[in-house]
Amino acid sequence: MFWDEDEKQKAFQVPEDIVDVGFKVISQSLPLEHAHELYQALQHLLPWIEHEKLGIHQIHGAESGNGWMRPEDTENELLYLSRRARMYIRTPAERLADVKALTGQVLDIGGHQLELGSAIVKPLSAQSEQFSRYVIVEEGEESEADFLKRVVAELNESLATKIRKIMCGKPHTIRLPEEHIRTRSIMVADLDPKVAVKLQQQGVGRGREYGCGLFLPHKGIKAVGETEDKTHFTGAR
Repeated sequence: MFWDEDEKQKAFQVPEDIVDVGFKVISQSLPLEHAHELYQALQHLLPWIEHEKLGIHQIHGAESGNGWMRPEDTENELLYLSRRARMYIRTPAERLADVKALTGQVLDIGGHQLELGSAIVKPLSAQSEQFSRYVIVEEGEESEADFLKRVVAELNESLATKIRKIMCGKPHTIRLPEEHIRTRSIMVADLDPKVAVKLQQQGVGRGREYGCGLFLPHKGIKAVGETEDKTHFTGAR
């Protein structure tokens, strides 16, 4: 008997040259709009972060639940944190020790104390659906269609592939001292594992220090449709 079978493809191993470091956060509340204050506090402790490919994820609670809904006017609202809340920093592996050394530090975030507890290291995900809460709208009057067209063109070029499924979610404004940044959430679906990891490694657009352009694995298109308000699906061609 002669039996010739194709070799089984080896499981894709996610590279660990860029990882997420998650800190347990010890704080009762933070300003809901805390992106700028969080970046400033971390920059004071890690002055090199503005020169590195490093992303600072904004801290989030539940969008809804126990009667709480994210308010439309977020400037003076507070985010109340559960014991499970974490702050994540996406960092090159060569800076991992420096970032983990933040454990035990107490940050002043707009007059609220935020203590960084124990740290965990998470590799990036090879999941085919990736979600970014905040992608910057670069043009003041950029429509949803124009926004998606531009983002898809950027991703096609940077990832050297063709994005076929992308979903645009709800808008959000990040308030900074000198400007207000308009953003939209997006989901990219049906990604090859290598492309999914590359997308997380490089992100899209600018504003990593404020959590913009950073991607995380997501449950899928159906889940986004159930949890995002006024979300529309657009198939990129």
